Amino acid sequence: MKAIVLHEYGGPENLRYEDFDTPQPGPGEVLVKVKATSINPVDWKMRSGAAKDHFPVQFPGILGRDLAGEIVAVGSGIGQFGPHQFKIGDRVMGLTKKTYAEFCVAKAEEITLIPDGMDFEEAAALPLVTLTGSQLIEKAIGVTSGQIVLVTGALGSVGRTAVFAARQAGAKVIAGVRESQKEEAANLGADSVLALDDDQAIGKIHNLDAIADTVGGATIGKLLGTLRSGGVIGSVLGPVKDADRYKLQVKPMVAVPDSSRLKHLAQNIVSHDFSIPIARTFPLSEAAEAQALAEKGGSSGKILLIPWASD
Repeated sequence: MKAIVLHEYGGPENLRYEDFDTPQPGPGEVLVKVKATSINPVDWKMRSGAAKDHFPVQFPGILGRDLAGEIVAVGSGIGQFGPHQFKIGDRVMGLTKKTYAEFCVAKAEEITLIPDGMDFEEAAALPLVTLTGSQLIEKAIGVTSGQIVLVTGALGSVGRTAVFAARQAGAKVIAGVRESQKEEAANLGADSVLALDDDQAIGKIHNLDAIADTVGGATIGKLLGTLRSGGVIGSVLGPVKDADRYKLQVKPMVAVPDSSRLKHLAQNIVSHDFSIPIARTFPLSEAAEAQALAEKGGSSGKILLIPWASD
């Protein structure tokens, strides 16, 4: 098969489009013909070596976490009966590994069926960002009905999902964005919108129960005073400086596969309850260019890789 192979840490030019052995499914696994995958920040952090302490790459390695495709082979323990009822021809999506390739092996518990009304490209944009956003709200923070929650970076893919999940939990949700994004953010369904680059507006916010932080840096630093004593910061970016001084709880998190929750989130997308925009698609062979664009930032949605557009 063709795959994007990384032989050493470095820049996007280190992503090579080349032949690689097609994997075979073991017990409890399926082989998926990848129809689409997408690029996430963890991908370029793994490529550069920035994430090697937590997510080392075994060279030669294949990156990628988001999977959307069609099952072409199954291992033992997969079938019509039992806990994993998948079959050849099923359209599936999931959070797994090594998806920058024409074929990918996934554990059965990592995947779920793509709902009717959703195509492969839409499905490929969802797994990591939607599970991250929902787990940030539901597991890291543990949001409950009536709480007041600020979501930073609310127009990002993780932020959009966090806004939706917090609303589902019955929270009062504030969408945190840049001043220039306030009009667009009004369509997220949050109770209010806060410009995170407006210090005067931030100064009027007090006694928040929680912040779901997808931005970090100086932004979260100037938001610490908006939380009540004992308030919670759920962060996808690790520890938060000075949180102890404000008597705050910090709950760092990394998303884990959850096929049941992913299935429901995908159904919510089909029902137009919220959306994850797609900015651009590239053939798999142009993964280096696509990842460089994603790492640069500024895209208004997910960037996808389409393996079979490389033929």
